Amino acid sequence: MGRPREHDETTRTALLGAAERIVAAGGPGALSVRSVAEAAGTTTRAVYSLFGSKDGLLAEALAGDAFEFLSEEIDKLSETDDPASDLVDVGVLVFRRLAREHPALYRIAFQRIVPLEAGPELTAARQQAWGRLVHRIERLETAGLLGQKTVTEAAIEFNAMMEGLANAELRGAVLRLLPAGSEEATWRSALRTVIRGFTS
Repeated sequence: MGRPREHDETTRTALLGAAERIVAAGGPGALSVRSVAEAAGTTTRAVYSLFGSKDGLLAEALAGDAFEFLSEEIDKLSETDDPASDLVDVGVLVFRRLAREHPALYRIAFQRIVPLEAGPELTAARQQAWGRLVHRIERLETAGLLGQKTVTEAAIEFNAMMEGLANAELRGAVLRLLPAGSEEATWRSALRTVIRGFTS
């Protein structure tokens, strides 16, 4: 019989959750192998066994989780006969949720608050999430809504707007100038403006 794994997926999930909470509360400087292990109720050996190091925990796991969240949540969205509205939903219902519900993951993956050396797992997760966005942009192309833009150009521009809106909302300085409760409407308006601009 094979030797049972000492540290399983439950331990991995607990460590990732603890690491996310620590970064969210105290920034990346608060994260250490010991702090994560203690918060998860396990040992430092578990961190090294599952992730290799603190850097491995951040780069290969937390950042990867951000991109996996995007892929999985985009997959859950329905595709209607309105590809423009569907694309706006990607921004509002998925990308905005990542920034609001998992700000530490967002900041690690997109704001690069820690140095990241993307290994194969993180690269694959990032490419998968990008592919989901590209697919939604391709639906615009099929509907004749890209004008002279290439799919890649449109995807880069749309992604840039999503990141800009997320950064502004996380800072709390820009969107706070708007009437309370109008943030989602602002996202939708801004993203629709980008889409309309593809054909101009």
